Amino acid sequence: MTIVERSEYKGKPMLVLKRDEEDKYPFSFGMSKAKLIVENIEEIKKFVSENNKA
Repeated sequence: MTIVERSEYKGKPMLVLKRDEEDKYPFSFGMSKAKLIVENIEEIKKFVSENNKA
């Protein structure tokens, strides 16, 4: 289960995604990257679908 946390870096909001509580390398991003993700969510879904081997 993914853990989603909100954080801050240099006064700017960040979103942090962790695989679990012990995740040593969480995925974190701010508003600029979040907007890019939202704008391109269909391409991201397509990429995952095409490359998911699990």
